[in-house]
Amino acid sequence: MKVLAPHYPALLALALFLVVGLAILDDYGVSWDEPCDRMRATEAWDFLAGDEEGYSDELCSVRLYGPSFDWALLFAERALGIESGRGAYVSQHLLIHLTHLIGGLFLYMLARRLSGKSLVGLFALLIFLLHPRLYAHSFFNSKDIAFLAMFIVALFLAHRAFSRDRVGAFALLGVGVGILVNLRIMGVMLLAAVPALRALDFALAQDWPERKRVLLSTGAFALMAGLVFFALLPYLWADPVGRGGEWWSTLSAHPYKPEELFRGTLYRSDEHSAAYVPVWFSITSPPFALALGLIGATAVLARSAMAPHAAMRSGRLRFGLLLIGCVAAPVAAVILLDANIYHGWRHVYFLWAPFSLLGALGLVWLASTLRRARFRTAVYGAAGAGIAATLISMALIHPNQQISFNFLVDRVAPEYLRTQYVMDYWGHGIQQAFIWLASSGIVSSVGGNDSVDAELAATDILPAAHRVRLPRRSSPDAFVVGNFHEPLGPALHTVSVYANTLATVRRKSDLRAVYETVRRREPFIDAAFDLHRLGGDLALVKEPCAPSFVETRLALKITPLNVGDLAPEWQAKGFERQAWPLAVYGAMFDGKCVALVPYPEYPVAAIEVEWSPPLLNDNAAREAMRQAKADGRLLARSYYDVYLVDGEHVYVRENCDPLETEHTFLLDIYPKRASDLSEDRRERGFERIRFSFVRNSAFVGQACVALFPLPDYPIAGFRTGQRIDGGGNLWRASFSANPESYRAVHRAAASSEPATRGVFDVYLTDGALVYVKEPCDQADTEARFFLHVVPEREDDLPEDRREYGFNGLDFDFFLNGAWFDAQCVARVPLPDYPIASARTGQHISGVREIWSAELALGR
Repeated sequence: MKVLAPHYPALLALALFLVVGLAILDDYGVSWDEPCDRMRATEAWDFLAGDEEGYSDELCSVRLYGPSFDWALLFAERALGIESGRGAYVSQHLLIHLTHLIGGLFLYMLARRLSGKSLVGLFALLIFLLHPRLYAHSFFNSKDIAFLAMFIVALFLAHRAFSRDRVGAFALLGVGVGILVNLRIMGVMLLAAVPALRALDFALAQDWPERKRVLLSTGAFALMAGLVFFALLPYLWADPVGRGGEWWSTLSAHPYKPEELFRGTLYRSDEHSAAYVPVWFSITSPPFALALGLIGATAVLARSAMAPHAAMRSGRLRFGLLLIGCVAAPVAAVILLDANIYHGWRHVYFLWAPFSLLGALGLVWLASTLRRARFRTAVYGAAGAGIAATLISMALIHPNQQISFNFLVDRVAPEYLRTQYVMDYWGHGIQQAFIWLASSGIVSSVGGNDSVDAELAATDILPAAHRVRLPRRSSPDAFVVGNFHEPLGPALHTVSVYANTLATVRRKSDLRAVYETVRRREPFIDAAFDLHRLGGDLALVKEPCAPSFVETRLALKITPLNVGDLAPEWQAKGFERQAWPLAVYGAMFDGKCVALVPYPEYPVAAIEVEWSPPLLNDNAAREAMRQAKADGRLLARSYYDVYLVDGEHVYVRENCDPLETEHTFLLDIYPKRASDLSEDRRERGFERIRFSFVRNSAFVGQACVALFPLPDYPIAGFRTGQRIDGGGNLWRASFSANPESYRAVHRAAASSEPATRGVFDVYLTDGALVYVKEPCDQADTEARFFLHVVPEREDDLPEDRREYGFNGLDFDFFLNGAWFDAQCVARVPLPDYPIASARTGQHISGVREIWSAELALGR
């Protein structure tokens, strides 16, 4: 116990943070990223079991992230027996927060090693843990917080390895850095820094044994880092070089490039100025910590400049330079590589770890330069006051610390921050709005058929105590808007921080009255939405409708009768362009989408309507469905009937549920020539395309119609369906691109006796086996077919098949056959060597055979 005595203050602080974290665990909502994080863990785990389908998906960029921490969360979730819902997210929040606290513990130990003082280590710990934004993120941001914590562990292991200078210590450091790089690409910073410092040690070594130790330890580090990184990133296993290059390129070419506000201007995430990270870092970090960190960095640089030789050899001074490099190098890399960065500086939250350590060193330097004890006491007192002020400010804005700003930016002017910087991009204000709804007794849409108002279900967003008190039905009285824009009309309730709106609760009765007013009128514009004039507003109505249609954006190009009515900036163009997000100005209820947006006060000569994403006009969908049924080729009859019309797939479902259209559509295209695929797709043999109903489809009466244009290269077959968000398939269908060609195959086979009769009759025709089933539907063809061919001469077998005595020619029906006229017909060519016999049938892999037959071919 005496050994722990110096650490009691730090351990007590960590214990208090843990108790507070447990007490407020349910106060945080579920961020938009968390369903993706869970999906990545599941898909990566399924990949290890041999299922590569989901792991190659573009959704959530599954393959581009190392899954190590996601796996840890998944294993813990399954060990606790939690499957889904709010409990799964709360358990993840707890594990993420524990990870953050463990990172704080390692930072304390590292600060104490650097300074030799437990008090300085305690200050470093408090500076680290009391960053408002990072504190909130430590509950719901698994990617950035896990990397931050592992970065601290790697720094600790680096200090330990360089202090001990042993091969084993550097091997352990390699394990830590391998995990770090797996979590996020920025980990290559330490992967490069360690060999660079060892190269300096090699140059300063006095003799060969010392240089040999440097070489061995550096090799052990590099080997372990590479092995661990490779082992934890399954995507690289098949093609380490090619896929490694793709993975590396994501630093500046990540597929997700959102637009967001920065200092009042809307930028795309790869177009930010060099000031982006420094400004965000400065206006969101506690001012006292900023001052201490800058003082610490200045002290390290000044001492190194005065004694450069000592800086190269001194462990403490050299490590201080490493900390400065860990802050400066990533910022420089982001600027020089035009890295794709967004949502503030969250991608580089790990900067706070070395900056906190520099702050501790700054505190040591200030105290050591003051000779009088009362001055040193004043320094520590000022640091304590800064910590107390930060703690109070965090408590005042709880649970919205993730959008905290310091006094370096105006926090007083109403709605100023919302017009200058991205605010509640995680959507936590929505949870607080729903909690208010639960307390008010107003009927909400959450949990009913009208779930457009929240990206996530109430079972995920709300704590159980509020969830049971939230009245729900399919025709609600109120809805919640996660608000980045000024809402139209008065709100029932507003969630705000620093006088800036995060979310609003609004009544739907106003929009229902709008619908009742205009529903019998002829629209003056008949488009994807019907547009009606209603006083000084423009009413938009779509019926039936699905939630995603309310997530679209309406843009109007308005040409006035008199150009002078336009604002000066538009007069040169002769028209005005206005745009509104419908989620702010409208809602869905009773299967209808209704919105009300402002209409110009001046006389209008012409209006052009645009949608983002582009929407299909209902009339165009009606014509596409008519043409498909009259002249199209029916390719599949499944949950949706799929037709081919003029190089385009037309999906038709009669009597569809509009809410089911929210699930993502998948279309896998198998070309006849592998060379028609891009190089990264050739290995798996097909092109995967995802599309959403709202972008490609429309409602025709009670029917749902979706259109998708096909590529112009020759196609062998398709697999399509819809994937349920969170995993699983709503439906799937596989079919040939040209079923008509199999009619001739069927006629030729039917003119002879089958080689065997059974579930499928199997014919031998022109050196091929022809499989025929009648009557048949596409469900009969879903299971994989097996074909085991035994040659007359063993030498005709490939070398890797000789030990089995047969050649396996298993196949998928849809690439070798077709369904038409209630018949299923497939053709599979046989090898050209003499065959003694064959065995064929269908099986469900790893489960059972469905049917099998022996064929005595004797040719």
